[in-house]
Amino acid sequence: MSLREQLCEYGRRAVELGLVIGTSGNLSVRQGDLVAVTPSGAALDKLTPEMCPIVDVDGYLVEGELQPSSETPMHLAVYETTGAQAVVHTHSVFGTVVATTMTELPPVHYNALLLGGVVKVAEYATYGTPELAANVRAALEGKQAALMANHGGVTIGATLEQAFEATRLLEWLCEVYVRGLGVGKPAILTEEQLAAVVERSLNPPRFPRRP
Repeated sequence: MSLREQLCEYGRRAVELGLVIGTSGNLSVRQGDLVAVTPSGAALDKLTPEMCPIVDVDGYLVEGELQPSSETPMHLAVYETTGAQAVVHTHSVFGTVVATTMTELPPVHYNALLLGGVVKVAEYATYGTPELAANVRAALEGKQAALMANHGGVTIGATLEQAFEATRLLEWLCEVYVRGLGVGKPAILTEEQLAAVVERSLNPPRFPRRP
């Protein structure tokens, strides 16, 4: 599947799962010094491969008739400072709720470790600006996900599939936390408890074969 076809596939899935609404949200995937990105002002479930522009890592349009997403500078900033090969940005409901009310998403479930533990909320800045790109880059340091204050979420991965699954996990963790608040005060896992999970994953139990 080509890079542009991947954008169409995961763009459609983002809409189906309710992670974006209207023309919000954007995705990109990198190969070498080129980045395929979703176009500006287009609904992600209506994309065709030829609609998706390709830019280089310096931000110059290389191929395509449509303009790249206005959030392309953020994507390129993330590529510049991480080993990511794909970036997914959504306006999911529970992620945005957390992003408008908190400075970080605490680890309410051990699967938060898959995103790097505590998920930070990047300081607010106008979309598409260098300020927002810098804030997101700082929040992502050592992480696979970040939230953007009063905006949404962003995740990264070695592939677009991996970045998209990180988005699904981020939304699930946010939903667990928000729904938990409706019942009581969610318990937060301690550093010791998280370390024990890491140790367990490195040394899983081995079951003997029946004689």
